[in-house]
Amino acid sequence: MTKAPNKRQMKSAARLYAVQALFQMEHSALNLDQVRKEFTDHRFGMELAGDELAEGDAILFADVLEGAVTNQAQIDQMTDRALAANWPIDRIDPTLRALFRAAGAELVGKDTPPKVAITEYVDVARAFFPEGREPKFVNAVLDHMAREARPEAF
Repeated sequence: MTKAPNKRQMKSAARLYAVQALFQMEHSALNLDQVRKEFTDHRFGMELAGDELAEGDAILFADVLEGAVTNQAQIDQMTDRALAANWPIDRIDPTLRALFRAAGAELVGKDTPPKVAITEYVDVARAFFPEGREPKFVNAVLDHMAREARPEAF
C-alpha cells in the first residue's frame, strides 16, 4: 500500500509535469487544452514500468500552463534579459526554455513567493539534468527574473 502524497509533493510534481507539458506543446501540434487533459487523465499517478508516477496538483498544473501560455511574450522577454548577451531564449535547450516559461508564469502570477519558485524549479532542473551545470544556470536566471518581476520581494 502506497501512502498518499502530501500537498508539497503534489505541487512539486505539478511543476515537473508543467515543464514536460510546455515542452510537449512546443514540439507537437497539441494545444493547451489537449496537453492539459492528456497529463491530468493519463500521466498524474500513472504506472510506468512498474513505478507509479507522482500525483500532481491539478490546479497548480493548470494555472502554470495557462500563465505560461498567456504571458509567454513577457516571460520570454524577461528570460532574454536574464540570459547572456547574444544568447536569446530560442537558442537555449528546449527543456530549459519550458522550465523558464513555467517558472516565469509563477513569478508573474504573484501567488508563489519568488524564493519558493526558484527553489522548486532548480529542483526540476536537477531532475532533468542530474549531472550537469544546468541547475546553477537555472538558479541564476530565475533569480534575475524574480528580481525583475517582483522587486518588492527582495
